Amino acid sequence: MMDRIFIRNMQFYGRHGVYEQETQLGQRFVVSITLECNLHQAGIHDDLLMTVNYGEVYNIVKSIVEGAPYRLLEGLAQKIADAILLQFLTVLTVHLRVEKPGAPLQGIFETVGVDITRSRAESIFTT
Repeated sequence: MMDRIFIRNMQFYGRHGVYEQETQLGQRFVVSITLECNLHQAGIHDDLLMTVNYGEVYNIVKSIVEGAPYRLLEGLAQKIADAILLQFLTVLTVHLRVEKPGAPLQGIFETVGVDITRSRAESIFTT
């Protein structure tokens, strides 16, 4: 059984999308992340160095979402998952949701997005 760290509904402004207007004007993106790792020693010793720093996770996500544009949410999500797995060796699995509430669709909807899971075993280290 794994422990989990989560940050829900982080909001950023990015320029991702297939259409030119999306990359020029930009829009809001909502990211939620859950990291599976063993937090037992961090709990016993009450030591930040034995866990994952939430602030660092937030900053990684922010820099990617607010950085270079991706055409697809799938590409954006993959980049975030890879960066987390590279930065935090204690993270075994990343569950990640990227939402695009203002996607240019005809019709009424709350949000669209992707939900991915990446593990260290299948990460960029093996591809």
